[in-house]
Amino acid sequence: MAIKLSANYSKKLGLPQYSSHSFSASVEVELNDISQVEAEVQKLYQLLQQSVDQEIQQPGFVPTANTNGNSRPAPQQKGRAQPVNGSGRPSASSSADRWNCTDGQRGFILRIVNENPGITKQVAEDLSQQLFGIGVKQLNKMQASQLIEDLLVMAGKPAPRQTRWQQQPTNAQAA
Repeated sequence: MAIKLSANYSKKLGLPQYSSHSFSASVEVELNDISQVEAEVQKLYQLLQQSVDQEIQQPGFVPTANTNGNSRPAPQQKGRAQPVNGSGRPSASSSADRWNCTDGQRGFILRIVNENPGITKQVAEDLSQQLFGIGVKQLNKMQASQLIEDLLVMAGKPAPRQTRWQQQPTNAQAA
């Protein structure tokens, strides 16, 4: 008797301007022996995770602070000018320490590096180069999320996967 095994892997990442990007992949296989289930689940999970992670790196249009969600430039706000040099570009001093990800992601990456002796700034930088071909400071939100997840795994602290729809165990259930 054949055993049907279905696997699904999904990932959703937050993007600028209250946008998000998600991707999922599913596969269904038939097994002849129940003893194959555990190995097949591991194999499918790795395959699906790798495939989704590879594809989600291409988010398509990503709204920025300069667009209003439909590719048009957003109205300029007064009083938010960046320091510029003679060429009209932001000066080196203002962009030298600038990170492309959120301040929260920046803080979390730095906290992981500071709290885990086996993970140095160079380890994080090397991992960023290996995964995305760019340095940590140049990572966008989506890439920074993946880097954080991988750094947490390296630190032995897998990223929490709970969503707001999953129920927390109550005291009665936990006892």
